[in-house]
Amino acid sequence: MTLNVEVAAPRRDAAMTRFTVRVDGMSFDVGVSDSDADQLAPGVEPKELVRESFRFLLEREPPESILSRFDLTVIERYFPNYRGEIARRLKR
Repeated sequence: MTLNVEVAAPRRDAAMTRFTVRVDGMSFDVGVSDSDADQLAPGVEPKELVRESFRFLLEREPPESILSRFDLTVIERYFPNYRGEIARRLKR
């Protein structure tokens, strides 16, 4: 089953860009710093990085299991292959 991942416009929160992500009626608050965005997916808009990162998560767990608020770097703690996989998916 493919769920629609909707990413709202970004907002700044100190040194972090935060996005509201909606999936199947649930909302998530996801942050990414400029330096993390550059390391994870150079040249890719942070919004696209967040969207693809959510797709990565949804391939591995249901939306109910995803933290309601987190920064993208947390994903790697749960899924060690995240950094390599997201770089591969978003390589330009």
